Amino acid sequence: MVDDRDGVAPSDAELWVRAQSTDPSPLGELFDRHAARIYGHVHAQVSNRGEAEALTTVVFLEAWRRRNEVVFTVDDSVLPWLFAVANQAVRNRGRTLRRHRSLLAKLPPLPVDEDAADHSGYDSGLERDGAHVLAAFRQLRPAEQDVLALCVWQGLSHEHAALALGIPTGTVKSRLHRARQRLSELAERERPRRRRMPATRRSSTQNV
Repeated sequence: MVDDRDGVAPSDAELWVRAQSTDPSPLGELFDRHAARIYGHVHAQVSNRGEAEALTTVVFLEAWRRRNEVVFTVDDSVLPWLFAVANQAVRNRGRTLRRHRSLLAKLPPLPVDEDAADHSGYDSGLERDGAHVLAAFRQLRPAEQDVLALCVWQGLSHEHAALALGIPTGTVKSRLHRARQRLSELAERERPRRRRMPATRRSSTQNV
């Protein structure tokens, strides 16, 4: 992504601030920028490629859930902090992947681009998949993000989530049902938008 005002790509910190608005695209830009590096880091620790791809997406979803804890370097890079989030995801990968798959099972599948994989082993199809999930999640209302994070990623029961959120158990159940429905609908809308992203921009951001 290049800022049209001065021709300079925005820093990670700038994108993170912009992502606090109702526009989810800056978070997708961060995924495009760093997904290949995170994938390589995870895959070095997890031999199974499918697990490494799933965990890469998890890292960005978890980073957004923990967005108030974000740490930037002196040059406004979020990558070192993402590596730390990735390390935690790898250490707890059994539980992490179970939660992740329970969420992705609710989403429409992406068509596979047979020409997407490059020679480094990083699949640019993963970039589209993770970015479309992340963009869809980012568009949920905060209350819906909270209930998904607690019940899906943290694995809390409806009763415990209700206690954590200070709402009735029935509200948790209905909110979780609506959140899953909306996530699926939003992901379906995000899919064609992510597929239209120019390949040249994706390839250039992978080397940042």
